[in-house]
Amino acid sequence: MPPREYSVELPTHSAGVLEWGPPDGELLIALHGFPDTAWTWRTVAPLLADAGYRVAAPFLRGYAPSGIPADRDYSVRALAADAIALHERLGGTATTALVGHDWGAIAASAVAGDKGSPYSRVALLAVPPLVYLSPTPETRGPWRGALLRQPFHSWYIGYNQVPGLAERNFDWLVRRLWKRWSPGYDAIDDLDRLARAVPDRAHATAVISYYRALRSRGGTRVASAPPRVPLLYLHGDRDGALDPRFFAVVEPRIAPPSRAALLPGVGHFLHLEQPDTVTRHLLDFLRAAD
Repeated sequence: MPPREYSVELPTHSAGVLEWGPPDGELLIALHGFPDTAWTWRTVAPLLADAGYRVAAPFLRGYAPSGIPADRDYSVRALAADAIALHERLGGTATTALVGHDWGAIAASAVAGDKGSPYSRVALLAVPPLVYLSPTPETRGPWRGALLRQPFHSWYIGYNQVPGLAERNFDWLVRRLWKRWSPGYDAIDDLDRLARAVPDRAHATAVISYYRALRSRGGTRVASAPPRVPLLYLHGDRDGALDPRFFAVVEPRIAPPSRAALLPGVGHFLHLEQPDTVTRHLLDFLRAAD
């Protein structure tokens, strides 16, 4: 099922959007992460469309065909504002849900904690609500194990802070991350689409700037707000980006109607590796009564 492709005007830039499903279906907005594109939803979105949903997947700011924002703001606050603006631009209602993977999940988590958010439910893939990453006395053991291992996964965050370094080596960096984050997954199509979304140094600087802006404008605080709406959190037990042992820290703090699941045999790009399983979890969550 090929998607419809169009653009919408946001306050600081034009956003390219891929859309699957009936035009009059229940809207669901899906945000991608790094280093990825809106095409990351090409396997899950048609399954959701078959269930009657209208799935709109925007290219995040700085990823072509979306524009480089006029304010050059890549903070979590700006990403969350884009998600809220898309709700209005795309005709969202009181029942519209938001799904995010990786950086899209960080933005969606910030939206879930925003008292002014228009979204009824939020689903996070591969990144939990950051507020739940701190341990309780009961989860201090797995937290220590995850924390000891995490620096081996997170080296790229420091790498991305060096001006010009990631831009010069962007192709090498993204290929290495896809290989390590989802071992065994063939990312050739995803990397080809990423090359078209990040065609030059200006776009590479834009998408790397998400990391450089993480602590700006209260980004960490915004991303760590406690969720105000029901949420779903899915994580792969072979994730090479955020250590899966953190799941044991997060899961006890997610109470109904929210829910969490650790998916066996999949890595960071779980929705591409097991689209049927991820879709089943999403549909169960979206259809559940509070």
